Amino acid sequence: MSKLLRFFRRPDYKSDVTQFIEELKAQRPDIEAQQRAGRAIWWDKHLDREALGDWKQARVPQKPYVYGSGNGDAS
Repeated sequence: MSKLLRFFRRPDYKSDVTQFIEELKAQRPDIEAQQRAGRAIWWDKHLDREALGDWKQARVPQKPYVYGSGNGDAS
């Protein structure tokens, strides 16, 4: 390490958040596997592009204001 970098180097510092996460991982080593499993359930999806295109084509357009009577009355 150069002299300049050593001069500006801070002592080994860990924020409260980093310390909390490290403690949590030490107490529950399986937490990352649980996170990956949860992500796989909710986010990691393979989309069928053909089915998605069919769904978009079959969609019926919604009228501009669905809650009114159509005569401008807001009740």
